[in-house]
Amino acid sequence: MNIRESAEDYLEMILMLSEKKGEVRSIDIAAGLGVSKPSVSVAMKQLRENGYILMDQSNLITLTEAGLAIARKVYNRHKTITRFLMQLGVDEATAKEDACKIEHAISDESLSAIKAFIQK
Repeated sequence: MNIRESAEDYLEMILMLSEKKGEVRSIDIAAGLGVSKPSVSVAMKQLRENGYILMDQSNLITLTEAGLAIARKVYNRHKTITRFLMQLGVDEATAKEDACKIEHAISDESLSAIKAFIQK
């Protein structure tokens, strides 16, 4: 389950949008990530070919089990890091932005330590 950071961002955004809106379209992903529609089209093609998403005839995007597993892992990392940074006094907007950068690079050991610290 080792994929590129950009693919993780796309999968995470699909999960967030599906939880928020119920259905996901490429245009929503582009707006959410601040990227162009053609960039999303290329990414969706790669994710579909690698078995992480499905697209129906209406171009609605859904995560496969493999895609959902990755998206949940990344999203949980994001939420944990955001919560930790906010507990340290970082404002929410900055914490969310920084969590996006950290979530891809942090080790499982460090993330476990953060989770333990937050639960105290």
